Amino acid sequence: MEHHASMLFEPINRLLLMILPAAPEKYQTMVGTHNGYWLPDHVIMAMLVCAVVAVILIPLRRKLSVEEPGKIQQMLELTLTGLKDLIDEVVGVGTGRRFLPFVLGLATFIFVGNIFGLFFFLQPPTANPSTTFALSITAFLYYNAVGIKDNGILKYIAHFAGPFLPLAFLMFPIEIISHLARILSLALRLFGNIFGEHTATGIFFGMFPFVVPWPMMGLGIFGALLQAFIFIMLTMAYLQGAVGHEEH
Repeated sequence: MEHHASMLFEPINRLLLMILPAAPEKYQTMVGTHNGYWLPDHVIMAMLVCAVVAVILIPLRRKLSVEEPGKIQQMLELTLTGLKDLIDEVVGVGTGRRFLPFVLGLATFIFVGNIFGLFFFLQPPTANPSTTFALSITAFLYYNAVGIKDNGILKYIAHFAGPFLPLAFLMFPIEIISHLARILSLALRLFGNIFGEHTATGIFFGMFPFVVPWPMMGLGIFGALLQAFIFIMLTMAYLQGAVGHEEH
């Protein structure tokens, strides 16, 4: 089912056409644009997510105080502490501070991107498979890079052979395939849920514009938070396997 573009799709691309020549036909076909446009809508929405987070957090940073923390700061500190403790519990004791920036960055981007689906003039970037695959590939590369850094490339690769050496020839390709399947699993799970929720919300809004919006917005916020939580929980589980596989 084709989604309508956000209200920023046309203006931003027309602005780019005032600066740049029209995009080549092959490029447009590859990224899914038209009329010589350079940026597909999900890229514009992903950029908007980053801009919104920056606009909110940068001014907030100046108001942080150790002596007199405000209510918002206390809420943020509670959230950060809870997430750090969760990472310690899932990945391993002492890893919370190390992996908090990456996990928090994923959670923030996914949650804010999901929330865009509640506004009729925006589109959630996470309802596009290109965005969700970019997120899943990022998580995949990160946990493998961490595993190689912590254990050395030879020891990390040896983990794929399994604990029983005679079966290494069988276990190695199975492990490789299972790890690559994580990219597909993470991406399609997030895309499918957000696309489905956004599509269903749009249908209900059209049928019952004065009745459904508030309950659906509540469900939408819960769904946005839940999908972000599931994504980072799976990422943390993969990190645990990468940094702690010697215990298996």
